[in-house]
Amino acid sequence: MFFKSLELQGFKSFPDRVKLEFEQGLTAVVGPNGSGKSNIGDAIRWVLGEQSTKLLRGNRMEDVIFSGTKRRKPSGFAAVTIQLDNQTGLFGESYGETIAITRKLYRSGESVYQINGKAVRLKDVQELLLSLIHISEPTRPLYIS
Repeated sequence: MFFKSLELQGFKSFPDRVKLEFEQGLTAVVGPNGSGKSNIGDAIRWVLGEQSTKLLRGNRMEDVIFSGTKRRKPSGFAAVTIQLDNQTGLFGESYGETIAITRKLYRSGESVYQINGKAVRLKDVQELLLSLIHISEPTRPLYIS
């Protein structure tokens, strides 16, 4: 499995829509302190279903929404979409060659999850990702094949 792209809008330090394209191989994110490198990692965790605000370096889930600056108004929502390559059919052929997982959070507290543009539950996203993990026996550690 590899990430094809990551699109962020209104997420932490990314008020505008930003799309990062990933190629096969190693990708490194570099930049000066305060440029948002850690926020990219947080965005990946978040879109894949992270629920712990502590692991996302915040106090409340609303902290992932761009809070504004002296010159910019706060965003009304945060949205992240990650596209996963499925050309090998790892997730099943019904998803097509690319799987897009989207998570949106509005200031109202409303949260939306989507797989390939279709509204789903967090549980559906988790089950999709867990489909990659095989459990040999309940007492043994998990491994990814």
